[in-house]
Amino acid sequence: MGPESAATAAASPTSPAADTTAPTLDVQLAASLEKTANEQPANEGVRVQLANLYYDAQRFDLAVPWYEAALKLNAQDIDASTDLAVCYHYLKQDDRALAQIDHSLSINPKHTTTLLNQGFIRAFGKEDLAGAAESWQKVVDLAPNSPEGQRAKQELDGLKANHPGMNGGRGGDRPAPQE
Repeated sequence: MGPESAATAAASPTSPAADTTAPTLDVQLAASLEKTANEQPANEGVRVQLANLYYDAQRFDLAVPWYEAALKLNAQDIDASTDLAVCYHYLKQDDRALAQIDHSLSINPKHTTTLLNQGFIRAFGKEDLAGAAESWQKVVDLAPNSPEGQRAKQELDGLKANHPGMNGGRGGDRPAPQE
């Protein structure tokens, strides 16, 4: 799975899953990629590939150092940066996740995958539903027919249904966090 699809697929920590077990990690592939990474210290791509492998296996703790290493080689890799933010979120480091999202948005403020994930981190990590609605509304405004736009609209509709004071990120009362 590529970085952009990885971030989108795992964006919501509350998405229902048919199978609650973590995907299997291809240990042989991980060892091979790690060997290549150690032999090629300037190879950003192999670091991202290894990080994505750990990300897809939901081993976010193992993905983080590889995304960080890749970003030291290319700080402008928005997909790796956003995936790193999602890893931080899953590791319950939401302030760090949002700081990484800010870095991603400094690269491209209209990157819909980053904005979608910003909304999830705000909603589920920080319990900032108004902030989440603002992020998701930006996605809908930028790319309403994209998969990210459709997902953001779905989340906004859910917010409006469960929190009638919400106005799609365009003002309204800030709702109290829900348990």
